[in-house]
Amino acid sequence: MAKKELTAAEKMKALHNLQSIDTQIDKIKTLKGELPMEVEDLEDELVGLNTRITNIQEEIAEVDAELSARELSIKTSTDLISKYEKQMDNVKNSREFDALTKEVGMQKLEIQLAEKKIREAKENLDNKKSYLDDCKDKLDAIQVQLKEKQAELERITKETDEEEKDLLVKSEKYRAKVEEGLLKAYDRIRKAYKDGLAVVAVERNSCGGCHAAIPPQVQIDIDDQKKMIICEHCGRILVPDYSVVKAL
Repeated sequence: MAKKELTAAEKMKALHNLQSIDTQIDKIKTLKGELPMEVEDLEDELVGLNTRITNIQEEIAEVDAELSARELSIKTSTDLISKYEKQMDNVKNSREFDALTKEVGMQKLEIQLAEKKIREAKENLDNKKSYLDDCKDKLDAIQVQLKEKQAELERITKETDEEEKDLLVKSEKYRAKVEEGLLKAYDRIRKAYKDGLAVVAVERNSCGGCHAAIPPQVQIDIDDQKKMIICEHCGRILVPDYSVVKAL
């Protein structure tokens, strides 16, 4: 069903009422401030940290496994050296002795290499454990911060939730009264200004938005409410200085 065509006066009053309601909603959002976004950012950071911690723990487990393998390699080489040295006592010729001596030398090199790799792995392990501790400390701090932010947001939401829901219903009620083209203009102007004011009253002969002086004849036209008047300086919709909006 098409919206009923409103007179200029009715359009101005409907827009004024809509602006009044939306301004109250804006105030509630300002009260919440950046809290919803801050909570979301902290939650995302927690997810990232938990993933990082899991990855570091897996890397530490891999280094531990490498250390165990290197230590086992040293034990194996040590056992072989002991075995070859015993065999040297029973060699029959110099060729066997040289072969065993070569094997002992190779196992000693294996031990040296394993010991070097163990030193490197232990240094790597210490760095990873230090980084893990830092991540856990950061995680604890963020969890505390998140808990505080969530509690604050929950408190504000609890205090304003019903009011905001009621205001949103009223906002939709007034939006339904305004033609689509005018609503688009209203929304566009609201987005253009930080204060969200698209509809302002004339106050002390000036625009209630940019405070530019309004010529007397324009003020008369606004008070007559026979046509929509736009501030030539800021582009806001000008309406008479209505009294406070009554119960809706």
